[in-house]
Amino acid sequence: MTLRIAARAHDLGGFSVGRVLPSPRRRTVGPFIFFDHIGPADFQPGQGIDVRPHPHIGLATVTYLFEGALGHRDSLGTQIDIGPGAVNWMTAGRGIAHSERTPPAERARGHRLHGIQTWVALPKSHEEMAPAFAHHESGSIPQVELPGGTARLIAGRLWGAHSPVEYPHPIFQAELRLEPGARLALPANWGERALYMVEGAGRLGDAAMATREMLVADDGADSLFEADTACHLMLCGGAPLDGARHVWWNLVASDRALIERAKTEWGERPLAGHFGPIPGETEHIPLPD
Repeated sequence: MTLRIAARAHDLGGFSVGRVLPSPRRRTVGPFIFFDHIGPADFQPGQGIDVRPHPHIGLATVTYLFEGALGHRDSLGTQIDIGPGAVNWMTAGRGIAHSERTPPAERARGHRLHGIQTWVALPKSHEEMAPAFAHHESGSIPQVELPGGTARLIAGRLWGAHSPVEYPHPIFQAELRLEPGARLALPANWGERALYMVEGAGRLGDAAMATREMLVADDGADSLFEADTACHLMLCGGAPLDGARHVWWNLVASDRALIERAKTEWGERPLAGHFGPIPGETEHIPLPD
């Protein structure tokens, strides 16, 4: 039976997102262990987002915007603004710290922010790899013409296209824009598959799908999506993870000992040790109680 997951409002300290994964009904889809729908949110001049420095281990964070901009800084020394259609792929590995803030120009004039942020768990063989960051400009993301629509391939290989993103596990992620009546096949040999409706209405098999809902296709069975209206969707999935993952705050690991080590280090020496300082940042988010 097709699994339905509705986005749930989640407060990030004055700014709310729609959290889809992890869910009590499904923790992962392929390597995707976290899925947030950001906005759409309108900010007046002088307003914006300030996510203070915080740590990650054992995952890669993926930021993809439809509208607006976010400024990224990390403990590798990266400082870059991301805009619509580009991809920020930050691999935490054994430890990285970063901040996300509204860039000065957008904060000054006011702006709308809308996008998707996901986490993908690293396979066990890469959990403690050196941290890395890659920015892929919008023009480098392949666009594929589909019957009745288009796809932008954020990660993986689909429809004869290959994303520039590097990730050591079978994966796919794409932004889809489909016309009313368009059909999209989701074959079983892709692995675990999910569609998230940013805006629109359609059906995955016999299951109706509305805005801000994720439908997870039945494992081992081919599936077909049909658009009832113009649809804006995100597609994600891939091969199942190589075992369960523990998630605590922003830390992901196959072994709880790795999380305990990171908790101790961030609690005692934030912006130091495995995580390191972030140029231009002096604040940090303390460990949750």
